[in-house]
Amino acid sequence: MRTLLSFLAGALLLCAAAQAADLPAPSGDVVLVVTGNIDNTNNGDSAEFDMEMLESLDGLSKTLETPWTDETTAFSGPKLRAVLEKVGARGSKLIVKALNDYSAEVPMEDAEIYDTMLATKMNGEHMSVRNKGPVFLIYPFDTNPELFNEKYFSRSVWQIREVEVVE
Repeated sequence: MRTLLSFLAGALLLCAAAQAADLPAPSGDVVLVVTGNIDNTNNGDSAEFDMEMLESLDGLSKTLETPWTDETTAFSGPKLRAVLEKVGARGSKLIVKALNDYSAEVPMEDAEIYDTMLATKMNGEHMSVRNKGPVFLIYPFDTNPELFNEKYFSRSVWQIREVEVVE
């Protein structure tokens, strides 16, 4: 019995190590932290991403109108769902927090049913904090005109520093 328990404990440790290996530590400046109900971490209970890590995930490029830009603007970055999959997110909502402490509650299903993007570039350039960066949650306003309203505008957080996954 003791041998079986030792074997099972070792197998669990190997599985945990394999999952953690899927999320390496960032080598550059941390631009996004994911916390809460997640399975894959790289710094205690959180998952930290640098720009290279974010941009290596499945992403999008879209040109669209937003209420925050003067003209049609090109955005690119990872899909929100790709980030959530990478960290093994489990929950029903996200609390998206900005550098200035603004936060918005976003249903997890928004990441599943819409091509929401954590934009890291605007018109081909990385976004500075002054210009809504480094990360900006963009909804597909171009293909879903019904999203072009205050409900989704308020969820479109810019200068994102953290995404908390909650039940």
